[in-house]
Amino acid sequence: MVRRFIGIGGGSLKEKTTLPIDAFIRSLSNKERPYALFFPSASHDSKPYFNTFRKTYCSNLGCQVDVALLTRNEMTVEHIDEKIALADIIYVGGGDTRYMLDLWHETGMDEKLIAAYKRGVILCGLSAGFIGWFRKCYTDYEISRGTGGEYIISDGLNLFDGTACPHYNLRREFDNHALNYEKSYAVEDNCAIYFENEKFIKSVSAGGKAYMLTTSDGKLIKTEL
Repeated sequence: MVRRFIGIGGGSLKEKTTLPIDAFIRSLSNKERPYALFFPSASHDSKPYFNTFRKTYCSNLGCQVDVALLTRNEMTVEHIDEKIALADIIYVGGGDTRYMLDLWHETGMDEKLIAAYKRGVILCGLSAGFIGWFRKCYTDYEISRGTGGEYIISDGLNLFDGTACPHYNLRREFDNHALNYEKSYAVEDNCAIYFENEKFIKSVSAGGKAYMLTTSDGKLIKTEL
């Protein structure tokens, strides 16, 4: 069973700036009408965000679309489990990375999503939904605590090795942090990185670029992917 992950650095579902990436994700399912399950956990289960996702993945890409809501007491964990069992694609939206990871840990959803990925469900996400799966992530950690949203390095779920930075076109200061890590992935808006079996395969661009940042003798080496 091939395990597949697509991490999108950023972009706008509403404006369809990531549509070529979304089409690539949909194509991986090899199904006539794949079931795409959206997790808006990082946006505190924003329903307008889900409506935008639905328009893209249903109207434009021909998927069956559903949503998993964890914050509004509208769905039980058991109900969400049933949705995960049906999913061909799980897409995790952007927002507050730390809030999302803390919520998943409290509900056990992190382990359930990783288990789905390991059994072959296509896992993908944008911004917070991209970086949260890595050992370390560059994120506005304090945003959920109302203390300014300054970007720092935070712990991720360690499903993938390395440090991940979203919105790299806007976050070039990440280079200073990357000097402290052996390997980092820095992905601009409207670009994604594709992994199979936890190994990087290629980048998928809708206009942006992706880079691998490594260190040697205290110097940063930047390689376009």
